[in-house]
Amino acid sequence: MSQPSHDPELVTLEPQRVAVLRETVRMDALPDFFARAYQAVMEAAGNQGARIIGPPVGIYYSMPTDSVDVAAGFPVDRPVSGDGLRTETLPGGPAAQVMHVGSYDTMQATYGRLMVWLQEQGLVPTTTMWESYLTEPNADAPETMLTQITWPVVAPGGE
Repeated sequence: MSQPSHDPELVTLEPQRVAVLRETVRMDALPDFFARAYQAVMEAAGNQGARIIGPPVGIYYSMPTDSVDVAAGFPVDRPVSGDGLRTETLPGGPAAQVMHVGSYDTMQATYGRLMVWLQEQGLVPTTTMWESYLTEPNADAPETMLTQITWPVVAPGGE
C-alpha cells in the first residue's frame, strides 16, 4: 500500500532550462516515448558537453485524452539540440506543487486532490504542467516512487 501523497502547496519557481523531445503521443505509448526521449537527451547532452542538472521531467502541454502533446527530457546547464530535440524554458513564477507517492497508476487521485486545492485557493492552472520523476519506477515497491507535480497558476483575472 502506498503512503498518502503530500498536501499541495504554492511555490515560486525560477525559470528552468530543459532539453526535451516533444511529440503528440498516444497514452498507451507514453512509456516507450519517455524511454526514447530520455535516451536521446542524455546522449545529445553528453555529446555536446551539457550537464544534466536535475531529475527527468515529463511536460504536458494539454489535458490528456487518447493522446497528449508531451515533452520529456532533463534540466540542463546549457542548450542542447539534435534530431528532434529542443531546449525550452519552464516558466518561473507562482505554481502549485504536490508530491505523489506511489505508482504512476494512482496519480489520478493526486491530480484530483490538486484540482480541488487549486479551486479552494482561487487559483487557475495554466495549460502547461510538468512532472519531475524523483525516483526510478519500481513495480516491486511502488510505495518508494516519488513524482513531484508542478502546475503554474494565475489568480482569477490575472495573467
